[in-house]
Amino acid sequence: MEAPRQHRDQGPKRLRFAVVTVSSSRSPEDDRSGPRAISALEAAGHELVDYRIVPDGLDSVGGGLQQALRTEAEVIVFTGGTGFSPSDRTPEALIGHFERTIDGFGELFRQLSYGEIGAAAMLSRAIAGIVGQRVVYALPGSPPAVDLAMRELILPEAGHLLGQIRRQDTTTGSGSEPV
Repeated sequence: MEAPRQHRDQGPKRLRFAVVTVSSSRSPEDDRSGPRAISALEAAGHELVDYRIVPDGLDSVGGGLQQALRTEAEVIVFTGGTGFSPSDRTPEALIGHFERTIDGFGELFRQLSYGEIGAAAMLSRAIAGIVGQRVVYALPGSPPAVDLAMRELILPEAGHLLGQIRRQDTTTGSGSEPV
């Protein structure tokens, strides 16, 4: 238990976030999930560097990721498009960009969701992965789901994860430099 705490303590404390809402029907005035993520990250002392809404679809979600990657964001949170309706394509749009997946994120999210909403939790295709030295999360568009993911998974561990991504490989001397 000591190593995770030590690694967490060594990770960055103030992170830069981008939030991307995926919806063909929402506008900044009526988006409920993006502002929930923003409120949570700002309450935790982090900085929002980009917020946008992109329509459902492979190309628009992929374009939203590319736009977020052009910012100073270290953590990119997508909300919406992770279900099973025909327009829900966020996981498919993102996963091809991931250098590594964070399989435990989706598993833990569904486990925590099960405690709140029961078997419907299996209908979430929440995912996370690494793109360069950035962490990308895809959450359902439900405001309670955004609250749960931010509170229980993303905010407690994002700095720890970024610290791990940036660590030098002590066996070869290679490693990642901070963004």
